[in-house]
Amino acid sequence: MTPPLGMPLLWAGLFALLAIGLLGMVLLQQMDRHRRVFARLEAVQRAAGIDQVVLPWSLRRLLLRLLAGIGRLLTQGGVLSARTVAELEQTLTAAGFRGDRALSIFVGAKMLLLPGLPLLAVAGLHLAGAGQPAWSVGLIAAAIAGLLLPDMTVRRLRRAYLRELERGLPDGLDLMVICAEAGLSLETAIERVSVEIAPANRAVAAEFALCASELRILADRRTALANMAERTGLDLLRRIGMTLAQTLQYGTPLTKALRTLSAEMRQEQLTRFEARAARLPVLLTVPMIAFILPTLFLVVGGPAVLQLIRLW
Repeated sequence: MTPPLGMPLLWAGLFALLAIGLLGMVLLQQMDRHRRVFARLEAVQRAAGIDQVVLPWSLRRLLLRLLAGIGRLLTQGGVLSARTVAELEQTLTAAGFRGDRALSIFVGAKMLLLPGLPLLAVAGLHLAGAGQPAWSVGLIAAAIAGLLLPDMTVRRLRRAYLRELERGLPDGLDLMVICAEAGLSLETAIERVSVEIAPANRAVAAEFALCASELRILADRRTALANMAERTGLDLLRRIGMTLAQTLQYGTPLTKALRTLSAEMRQEQLTRFEARAARLPVLLTVPMIAFILPTLFLVVGGPAVLQLIRLW
């Protein structure tokens, strides 16, 4: 195996990786800013009647197209079963990733990371001059990370998306109450709420905007309300859909139902916060024993121990 190259080279490699990471973050921020600018330019040009919109080339767009192409070959080639594809689509939809290319990009990223991370580990171990045990452990860990990292990332994003959705639903219902009292219909109220709440909660805005689109397209409005819960699997959205469907079916007052549902959601959130607060004394027991009590014993018994040491 390659002999060790010394600590200076290792520190130089670490600083180089840190510099590359910071540079990558800056480049991603700049590309995201340019993407927003060009998306706005595209919307303005299309509103003016210009069909052909030529956007500049970007590395991010090229990488996404490459990943989508790789994933499309695997999904359409029959490598993945229909059940696996359906489960992946459900997970990505619940995480807030919509569109035709979301599944293809996810599968492509997973297939690219599977050999990519082991190759990166080989380069890092070679530069560090690691021994045989480190090579074995590093390659196995990199292969496992390349296989599981996309799934773990999507699950984490899904949990964050659902938490944001749960946090913003009561405010969205209050806005719907205001819209209903102003005389707006259900479709118009949901669409208006999706526009107004977008700066504060993008998850609620995305779900309400998609529900408003389905309410305009589908013949049965109860199906559109049920789809809102099926996309995320969130119980709160299922209750909202059932409440609105019953309001449409039986003609019950919409504002009263929405106020009751919003109050119930806020009470449930308060109950969860109280449950978390009640767990704090139990959670603080271990840090208290590990850090506070040894210090207390040292202060109380330290002088006596020093006196015994002097006597001996």
